Amino acid sequence: MLRSAPDARLIAAGADGRLDFADLNAALAGADRPLVAVQSVNNETGVIHPIADIATRVKAAGGLLLVDCAQSAGKLPVPDVDFAVVAAHKLGGPPGVGALLVRDSASLEAVGGQEGGFRPGTAPVPMILGFAAAVEADHGWYADAERLRARLDAAIADAGGEVIAGDAPRIATIAAYRMPGVPAASQMMQLDLAGIAVSAGSACSSGSLKTSHVLTAMGMDEESAREVIRVSFGPATSEAEIEALVAEWRKLYERRRAA
Repeated sequence: MLRSAPDARLIAAGADGRLDFADLNAALAGADRPLVAVQSVNNETGVIHPIADIATRVKAAGGLLLVDCAQSAGKLPVPDVDFAVVAAHKLGGPPGVGALLVRDSASLEAVGGQEGGFRPGTAPVPMILGFAAAVEADHGWYADAERLRARLDAAIADAGGEVIAGDAPRIATIAAYRMPGVPAASQMMQLDLAGIAVSAGSACSSGSLKTSHVLTAMGMDEESAREVIRVSFGPATSEAEIEALVAEWRKLYERRRAA
């Protein structure tokens, strides 16, 4: 655990989904060694946060920066920050194991019972080895994901849809799209019947019908936010699958507009 536990507060997001620097600066002003926690990549929109700029501001305020790299590790460089969190399953490794990269162990208080107090239980060696194998695997497929994501972006925009945070830097493995006038639940149902799996909101909450707090934080009204689906791209995603999604998306949207 951290040696100091500062009071928590949320930092606002801008319309493009990135951290609001004015709000961050206000939070840092006068704070006593603040701890800032931020995702490197948002898990609903794919927006890449400007970690280097955030780190500069946090360091100037005498604070610490923790970055959740679950969505970006293996795809983007791990940033040079005080703490970085990596999840094995997002790299193709086993679920249930991850890593906390720590710049200075003196910033942590050892409260566990093993490994000098920094681990509370026995290390799951097989899972750790699976994690290591995933880290060492070839991640060259990411370039294909960039091309496929760009193809889907263009096709959705051409068909009358909205690419969420389309003007912001985004990772190639996550994208969010709005079909105006058509609830995400209806889109998911129709796409599922066509053998295409997407989600509404993050994959972790794919079964929830609650409005995405990420989209509302970006200033989207509740009705529009409920019309957004999330699409993921992985090593096995093919061009044929993207073309099938585009065809079904167009078919559904044109049918709804004609109704």
